[in-house]
Amino acid sequence: MTISRRQFCGALGAGLAMSNADLFADPTPPKPLRVIAYNIYRLAGWPNQRSSAKEAVAKGQMAKRLAMELALHDPDIINFSESPAVELTEEVAELLGMNHVRFPSGGNWPGTLLSKFEITESKNAPMQGGRPKELFTRHWGQATVNVSDDEPLIVHSAHLFPTADPTVRLREIRAMIESMKPDLDAGRSMLLIGDLNHSPDTDEYKLWMDAGWVDTFTQVGQGEGPTIKSDIPKWRIDYVLAAGPIADRIVESRPLFEGAFRLNINDETSFALSDHLPQLAVFESQ
Repeated sequence: MTISRRQFCGALGAGLAMSNADLFADPTPPKPLRVIAYNIYRLAGWPNQRSSAKEAVAKGQMAKRLAMELALHDPDIINFSESPAVELTEEVAELLGMNHVRFPSGGNWPGTLLSKFEITESKNAPMQGGRPKELFTRHWGQATVNVSDDEPLIVHSAHLFPTADPTVRLREIRAMIESMKPDLDAGRSMLLIGDLNHSPDTDEYKLWMDAGWVDTFTQVGQGEGPTIKSDIPKWRIDYVLAAGPIADRIVESRPLFEGAFRLNINDETSFALSDHLPQLAVFESQ
């Protein structure tokens, strides 16, 4: 079979066009955003009275252990509640190649936000009139994360008051929602991540939902999703909540009951990284 010069040139041109299209196409699809909320129990290991936990702390291993376990889940943004000394959270950030912001506590439980993206702004307890001493004795901080040029992401990192009586916790939530309202009303993409110390069947949870927050686990999670304790989890008190456009892109949300996050109840010499489990949420990219 023979072809004309015109047919040959046409076929060659089409082939080159396809090759050039492949050459200049982005070879990797946009990466989903992976977020983890984790109360790390001051990096003391749990139960912290076990000799194995004490030995790991004494040898300075805990930051490396935590970073290695987190790295398996390829996180982009991480919240720590009950942070240890800043040197340890900075070590975790360096090992993971992440930026680091610390949120001072009204008591002795500071928070930490880690991000693979640039953190362009951060504020501690950004409520009007300043923080009353009885509120946010754990932590609350706000940061702006430059996830993309089109969509800066506002992240609230929080650890709320822990007692069974919800009075203080309800005051904290109302103060937070008042501070968040301009961003919620403007429809900005926002995350609220942390140990909120209440379950989904409470007045506290209802306040978040009524304000426009979306519970990522309720949207796509399986089962009850308990996050504490890491031996036999029974209660869901750790959350990744979303608002604005990012709330329409939730694809996964689950507690990480696995690896070193989980206590092996059949091994009396073992310990978990914390008494809590991390809560993971994944969002499609824009």
